[in-house]
Formats: sequence, structure tokens, C-alpha cells
Amino acid sequence: MVVAYVLIDTYPGREEEIADKLKSIGGVSELYALLGEYDFIAKVNADSYREVENIVMKRIRSIQGILDTKTLTEITS
Repeated sequence: MVVAYVLIDTYPGREEEIADKLKSIGGVSELYALLGEYDFIAKVNADSYREVENIVMKRIRSIQGILDTKTLTEITS
């Protein structure tokens, strides 16, 4: 299991609409609104790094109104 955290920046005023879309994406297990540079942090659970890549690149970043993302992956020992 791979766990990633995706920091998401959106256009102002589109947060509620984007939150609804993010919550419906398979693999997004948690979503929190933030104050500061980023608007949301999404926790993504996947079977592989390739699956994380697909979720972020094809599902999250394709949402209209998302300006920027930064993906952080968990290190497992």
C-alpha cells in the first residue's frame, strides 16, 4: 500500500465544487480544507506509485479550477 498526500491549490470561490469532485475520486480516503498557500490536502491510498501517479495526474489535476498540486509520498520501512 502506498500513501500519498496531495496539496491542492484552487481558483478562489470554487472550493466547494472542487471538494465535492475530490471526494468522489476512488483512492482519495480523506480530504481536509486548509488555510494558507494550499486550499486542500487529500490523502490518497493506492496499491502502487504508478496508481498514485494516475490518480493525481488523470483524476485530480484534470478537475477544472485546480491551479496547482504538490504530491508527498509516505516512506515505509
